[in-house]
Amino acid sequence: MSFNASTSEVDPRYDIPVAGLGTPAFYIIHSLALTCILSSLFSAVSVIFVSFRTKSTKTFFKSWSKCERFVVYLALCDGLFNMAHFMDHFHMAVVKDHVHPIELCEYYGFIVFMFISAQMLLVSLIAINAFVLMKFGKNLDLGKYDWKLLLLTFGFPFVECLIVTVVGKIGPTGAYCGVTGRIPTLFLTTVPVLLVIILNSVIYTLTWSKIRAETKRLEGTIGEKANSDRKSTQAAKTMSLFVLVFFIQWSALAVFGIWVMITKNVPLAMFLLVTSFSNIGGILNGIVFLIMRRNKARKSAPKPTVVCVSKSNTEATEVK
Repeated sequence: MSFNASTSEVDPRYDIPVAGLGTPAFYIIHSLALTCILSSLFSAVSVIFVSFRTKSTKTFFKSWSKCERFVVYLALCDGLFNMAHFMDHFHMAVVKDHVHPIELCEYYGFIVFMFISAQMLLVSLIAINAFVLMKFGKNLDLGKYDWKLLLLTFGFPFVECLIVTVVGKIGPTGAYCGVTGRIPTLFLTTVPVLLVIILNSVIYTLTWSKIRAETKRLEGTIGEKANSDRKSTQAAKTMSLFVLVFFIQWSALAVFGIWVMITKNVPLAMFLLVTSFSNIGGILNGIVFLIMRRNKARKSAPKPTVVCVSKSNTEATEVK
């Protein structure tokens, strides 16, 4: 980082300056991060609370739609990410130094990295599901109790993070606890985020192209098949919103990663941009949740009744 310095410890991972220490930048970074994290955490917890308050927990895998389950899984990722990230930022803000001991920093970094990875996999699967639904009219088989989705989304990141932690590549980064080192950061965060953004951009474009075509085709059509197609199109639209949210949240980090590979002189404004957007996932997914509830409320709202009265005022017919 280009905004000041501190500290060297026994563990070589501490041979990195604390970002902005001794300058106003230090307080700006951590106060901004903590504000965004707490707001995101509140939103994630609210989504989970309202979801289970309005629908039965017992029917989660039976009657809840895929989108309703997806929003809970994403809120869970955001919430756990936010809790760990809050602790490392708060710790640094209080002690004005890196997180000590190194094991505590590894713990924070493990959780942060794991749930970033889990979110990337989950959003990619959502994007693929939306595309397959629109292109082939089929839903991906997630397995009983979503075991296939959950194993891939949380199982693989857990093993990956465990290996990275064991080989000593998680520790202080200067502003928080996470993946350390130029090369590990490149291949474990920057490249995966870029690949996921590029892959999902292509899938997102193809899906929305198909959604537009289907929307035009279904205009004015009636019948059971048309209603079923409309439901599939609406589900694909909602899934695509999750992908859009991912772009908004992590695009700045991808640009930041490329920037750091080119030069170590990162402007404070760029660093703050990453700090802001990477920590508001809960808010963005909360917005998608509100859109889902609004659409559901519109569908369940009773249609207006129109009364047609004959010229002689002797007949009245209700049209629903």
